[in-house]
Amino acid sequence: MADNSIRERILLAVMAAARPAVEGLGATLHRSPTVAISRELCPALAVFPESESITERANDRVTRELTVRVVALARAVPPASPETEADRLLTAAHAALFGDGTFGGLALGIREQESEWEVEDADAVAVALPARYRLTYRTLANDLSTLG
Repeated sequence: MADNSIRERILLAVMAAARPAVEGLGATLHRSPTVAISRELCPALAVFPESESITERANDRVTRELTVRVVALARAVPPASPETEADRLLTAAHAALFGDGTFGGLALGIREQESEWEVEDADAVAVALPARYRLTYRTLANDLSTLG
């Protein structure tokens, strides 16, 4: 794994951190799904790397901010409310991500950005509760796989 970028290693660590909390609630975990998550796989948590920016360059070090969107998805299964189910899943994932905000020393820290609420009435009421997190980390300017 040493050949992978720090960014990829952080994303793998995010997935590993969230997995026990998500599965403990009977939900599934997905990384960047390209098709809709089926009813059978709900409740679900999807993790999407959204963007990355460079915030500082100092000598041969580069500080980067990786924005990750985490989406809790739940569908109506009476008597449970999909909003309540999605909130429970996102709350568990949030706690898991902040359990070790450095992800084993790969990141300098994690900050919560914002959340949204999306309710759709397709084949059944579905709720998507996205939240964004910004993870700060540092690499060498000439090597994305080495901490800086």
